[in-house]
Amino acid sequence: MIQKPSIPKGTRDFLPSEMMKRNYIFDTIKDVFCLYGFQPIETPAMENMSTLLGKYGEEGDKLLFKVLNSGDFISKVPDVIYNEKDSFKLTSQISEKGLHYDLTVPFARFVVQHRNEISFPFKRYQIQPVWRADRPQKGRYREFYQCDVDIIGSNSLLNEMELVQIIDDVFERFKMSTVLKINNRKILSGIVEIIGEDEHVTDITIAIDKLEKIGLDNVNNELLEKGVSKEAVLKLQPIFALEGNSEEKITQLENILINSETGKEGIEEIKTLFGYLKMFNLKTEVEFDLTLARGLNYYTGTIFEVKAKDFAIGSICGGGRYDNLAGIFGLPDVSGVGVSFGAERIFDVLVQLDLFPHEFPKTTKVLFINFGLKEEIYCLPILSKLRKSNVNAEIFMENAKMKKQMAYANDKKIPFVVMAGENEMNEGKFTLKNMKDGSQQLLTAEELINVLSK
Repeated sequence: MIQKPSIPKGTRDFLPSEMMKRNYIFDTIKDVFCLYGFQPIETPAMENMSTLLGKYGEEGDKLLFKVLNSGDFISKVPDVIYNEKDSFKLTSQISEKGLHYDLTVPFARFVVQHRNEISFPFKRYQIQPVWRADRPQKGRYREFYQCDVDIIGSNSLLNEMELVQIIDDVFERFKMSTVLKINNRKILSGIVEIIGEDEHVTDITIAIDKLEKIGLDNVNNELLEKGVSKEAVLKLQPIFALEGNSEEKITQLENILINSETGKEGIEEIKTLFGYLKMFNLKTEVEFDLTLARGLNYYTGTIFEVKAKDFAIGSICGGGRYDNLAGIFGLPDVSGVGVSFGAERIFDVLVQLDLFPHEFPKTTKVLFINFGLKEEIYCLPILSKLRKSNVNAEIFMENAKMKKQMAYANDKKIPFVVMAGENEMNEGKFTLKNMKDGSQQLLTAEELINVLSK
């Protein structure tokens, strides 16, 4: 019985037309990264589980894709663990490696491992796939690309300022209308401190991050279930209900956090960053959002999240500052900050809003029609010269019917075809047809190259 081909849920195949669009996304983002002085690196798809575990919080650890050890790994598992039928204990025995959950933790490992080969502050970008054992749904995949840009080895808030400019530049090039939400983890820590729930800082941060998704009542219930006192939850309500523009909310919080040194530090960082941003005519709408928490445990300062204004799909870019990540791998006191652009969601937004260019520079520009052996010999030298002039050109590989060759050009959206039959060969010329309007020109080889090179 023939097996019907399929791919795992949460993954996708991409046709050539889709890959052109994806490459447009990658190239656009890469161009902006380079504009700000960032350099590329690459890390393996797999990392040691010891590198990945414990960096993303309990929920993140559950979403790690594990890779089975080579060989007869089951025989090496102690009978006691095997007979317990505890999947978590068993996994630790049979899987020492896992796929990238994100690119930031591997980057921190990379920095520590190569600290004598790079210069600080180190500005890098990285465009690679990551994997999460999540439940597939609209805008959420198990395999997807992240486009990361980070700077490590500098505490300056100028870095956060430049990241905002990068975000603005990228989405302006995509002609996407976006809103950038900014918060600071120190503000959240300060809030936890003043309500007297320091031991629940992670629970409160995770719950706050869900506020927009599940609503205030569900967040309150989750906090109570995690052991946060009812009194503390009540103290949080007026903080969640702050009103006004970004500056007004920050001013109100400044008074609320007057007795928290950590909170005051976060307020000063937010004020400094917003002060920088006033200098620029940003197209992206920027707002302070106290409910923004970002679920990852390693963030310690400024945090970012970008959403499309004209299409509901969740976050399309996010990130923040992490002070202690490199320290986990043996390089303390080295702070980093970065953001990650979600290529899959950006792709979906550009498709839905019809914002992709209608032509891509790397597609075939001209197709030579194949009339037979003599015509092939006549056309091939000119085909070669066009390619040397950086014109993407091809010849139909078979002497097929004209209808089939023209259909090939139309299917690939090739804008021009060249025809050289007996009449053209006698005159030493070529007929160039514009596939959009049907117009034709009789040109010499030199004229043909000049026209197509423009």
